[in-house]
Amino acid sequence: MATVIVLTNQKGGVGKTTTSSALAAGLALHNNRVLAVDMDPQGNLGFSLGLDIENSSNIYDVLTGKLPIQSTIQSTRYCDVITSNIMLSSAEMGFTGSGRESLLYTALKPIQDCYDYIVIDTPPALNILTVNAYTAASHLIIPMVPEILSLLGVSQLKETIASVKSAFNPNLNILGILLTRYNGRTLLAQEVKEMAEIIAGQISSIVFDTQIRTSVSVAEAPAQGESIFDYAPRCKPAEDYSCFVKEVIARIKRQEVS
Repeated sequence: MATVIVLTNQKGGVGKTTTSSALAAGLALHNNRVLAVDMDPQGNLGFSLGLDIENSSNIYDVLTGKLPIQSTIQSTRYCDVITSNIMLSSAEMGFTGSGRESLLYTALKPIQDCYDYIVIDTPPALNILTVNAYTAASHLIIPMVPEILSLLGVSQLKETIASVKSAFNPNLNILGILLTRYNGRTLLAQEVKEMAEIIAGQISSIVFDTQIRTSVSVAEAPAQGESIFDYAPRCKPAEDYSCFVKEVIARIKRQEVS
């Protein structure tokens, strides 16, 4: 049975897709069977992993019942991927009726035993796509940048997470908050980290020990369809994401034991 990890933050520009890509590729480098699923209509996760997102079957075809999930899985040099595109943006109006919050959970069932991890990227919004991802999730990871507005975004997630836990997924766990674009030499970054730790405590979680430093390589890698580990293996974010992946694996194993 796959462990389903969802990357989420209703604020854009926090490194959510970059982290999804790095986590999926990093888990695969640890000899895990990994599927990456893009639930963001922008389709950036599939693009970042080198796929043509406009001319292929995608998660929208699965959620609308047009195709079985197995037929939408594409293989890359890193992991398997189910892409998305702008068609998914119609989900809020198109997904109606009872069970609309569990469409992704139901869709993933037939392939749960085929993977060790399923990594899901979500849109920067609290909508039906996000709720579907939360309903399917084992764990949430919340990337955020060390800025005050990013902190507000994390605070606003609490209500949605609580609602999903109450109604659809009582076992939903917040694995941790990940600080991205981090510069520990600035006073603001240090202050935001302290406030993030307070918020993490309020949602029964932690701030990851690893912070992701900034580099132009993070922005360049997706254009080449490569993970940060291949594009710039010696850059600071590649080192940080490598540590982050190890921390994720260790934290999940500790929680499974306890």
